[in-house]
Amino acid sequence: MKKIFILTFFLTSNFSLIAQENTKMNKKLNKTDTEWKEILSPQQYHILREKGTDRPGDFGYTNTFDKGTYFCAACNAQLFDSDTKYESHCGWPSFDDAIKGAIHFNSDITLGMVRTEITCATCEGHLGHIFDDGPKETTGKRYCVNTTSIKFVKSNN
Repeated sequence: MKKIFILTFFLTSNFSLIAQENTKMNKKLNKTDTEWKEILSPQQYHILREKGTDRPGDFGYTNTFDKGTYFCAACNAQLFDSDTKYESHCGWPSFDDAIKGAIHFNSDITLGMVRTEITCATCEGHLGHIFDDGPKETTGKRYCVNTTSIKFVKSNN
């Protein structure tokens, strides 16, 4: 009985610490549609709030491979490190991993297919989708991200 109590206490305590850590990491940012329209460009609003998609191509951050960090264009939350970016030849910026806790995953059954949407954990802005056709030598994942949904800040190193 004593062992069960200790184990239960240990598991409950650890779960509580994890929950507190996740709460600090993902402070929700809630704004009205009117507020988002005031701070986002029409293209950013379409992509981030209406779940739009940038046209594929070599524009924006698709061919950017400098060292730095990618942030959410809506709320400035850190999303991806440049070390996880790779050339996927899909027409959108691609990453094989995200910063821990920065991304939420949602089922997306639009367009007659089943996909997993990725959104910013802070503001729930639409970023793109995740697929299982990424580099096998790392995570095997491809975070396919709309250029409009992110901002890049080059590191000084």
